[in-house]
Parts: sequence; structure tokens; C-alpha cells
Amino acid sequence: MSTEASPQFAQVSRQLAAPLLRYLTRQVGDVAIAEDLCQETMIKIERGLAGFAERADLKTWAFAIANHVVIDYLRQGAQRLKLVDIDEAASTADGEVAVDERLVIDEMNTCVRSVIDSLPAAYRAALILYDLEGMSIEQTAAVTACSSANAKIRIHRARQRLKAALARECDFYRDSASVLRCTRS
Repeated sequence: MSTEASPQFAQVSRQLAAPLLRYLTRQVGDVAIAEDLCQETMIKIERGLAGFAERADLKTWAFAIANHVVIDYLRQGAQRLKLVDIDEAASTADGEVAVDERLVIDEMNTCVRSVIDSLPAAYRAALILYDLEGMSIEQTAAVTACSSANAKIRIHRARQRLKAALARECDFYRDSASVLRCTRS
């Protein structure tokens, strides 16, 4: 058995590894765990690529595999689901942001992330895929194995719950420098 990746898999890997890692990191909140899950996802993609008959979009198919991998991981229990902000997930550091600005951003992200963490898994996944990953309704539905109508409902309900929870749990205010801040109630 050859240990070299096929040219098709190499192209898929280059194209999708970073978005899949970002998605998995947002789901589990730990880069090291997300990297392991991403590797498992890529192995499953490589094994299934020969049988992939392009019945669906390649990206949608790959994200569906990643979604199943993260669901299996979370079913193992004893894991606290935690979302991370986009900067952490993308592993990019913005050296231009002042420390005090970074603290304000981190404070807001922590507040919002904890509220998103409290959403049911189906709503959280739909919200992340659609609003943060920029997938279409159809792609979100395919990844989460539901109808397009159901995906729309999940996104809508997730947004409603997020808005209500933020209103209930967070006190937003402007500080003396007119910077929007948040404290948990």
C-alpha cells in the first residue's frame, strides 16, 4: 500500500485543511484537540475520496465528515464545549492591536462565546457554519444532515436564543472612552 497521498487528495487537503481546522477549533475550543480531529477528518476524507461521486459539493462533503468527527468526539463525554474567537481559530495575531484594546475584545468574545456554548448542539453547529464559516443554507443543511428548511429554523432559533441570552446575561455599556464593553449579569 502506498504511503503517498493521491494528487486529488493533496489538492483537497491544501484547499480545505485550514477551513476545517478553523471550524473544528470553534467547535471544541482547543487548538490541539482540533488538530487531532482535523487529522482524523482528513484521513476519513482520503479514504472516502475514491468513492466520492460528486453527488454533493466537495466542501460540503468534507464539512459533513468534520461535523460527524466532532459529534463523535463530543459524545465521548467529559468534554466542555468552548468556542474561540476568530483570531484564535485562525491562529493569527494582530500585533497592531494595543493591549487594552485586546482586553476589551477578549472580554466581549468571552461573554459571547459562553452564551454560544450554551446553545443546543444542533443550533450551535448551524450558527457557526452559516454565520461564522459563511456557508449557504444548503451547505449548512447538508453538513448538519437536515433539510434546508430545518437549517433555516435552526439558524433563526439559534440567533433568537443568542440575542435573548445576551440581553438576559450580559450588561452592555460604554466606558469613559465610549468603548462598548460587557459584563456578565
